[in-house]
Amino acid sequence: MTISVLLADDQHLVRAGFRSLLRRGRDITVVGEASTGDEAVRAARTLRPDVILMDIRMPGMDGIAATRQILGFHDAKVIILTTFETDEYVFAALAAGASGFLTKEIDPDGLRNAVRVVAGGDALLSPSVTRRVVGQFAHRPVPAAASPGGDRLAVLTDREREVVRLVAAGLSNDDIARELVISPLTAKTHVTRAIAKLGVRDRVQLVIVAYEDGLAGN
Repeated sequence: MTISVLLADDQHLVRAGFRSLLRRGRDITVVGEASTGDEAVRAARTLRPDVILMDIRMPGMDGIAATRQILGFHDAKVIILTTFETDEYVFAALAAGASGFLTKEIDPDGLRNAVRVVAGGDALLSPSVTRRVVGQFAHRPVPAAASPGGDRLAVLTDREREVVRLVAAGLSNDDIARELVISPLTAKTHVTRAIAKLGVRDRVQLVIVAYEDGLAGN
């Protein structure tokens, strides 16, 4: 199976670099490019790519709005591109439905693997990057929970709540297993059950819920 990819970034050299790196993967094909959010939406509608590498800051419509629009009509996997030194909207992009995020300094193998990971249905949640994202937003006011009871996490067991907290801290299943002295399979099971109970799509969305309900950073 070949994974089709759309590149959305306002810098031509960035797109050229990513295109060159991705073409070295025999199972990955770059089907189109866009330099603005509006172009990305139009290209996604026409090309229906499996994965979109989306910059946040672009002329006109930004990557957040483009992600939201695209996921309204096409079930693509969006990976947000960020430098972290300048981007302040990563969390909002993930809340819009992105499947993960990458820094533009990622190595070639990491880039190709990221595309494969999200194309396979998993969230791209690097522990080190997750800690930075959660840390960036931990000091902001926590929004009110959306559920009638005011606490979406109330449906979780104590152990599942603890696992979600560790996911939000950027720990992998193996890390969680070591932290809680359980097997990696058990850790994965708790994550899967939490995702199902909360009605979210993946680990990225678990981080969002944990932040919005005040669990992240506690």
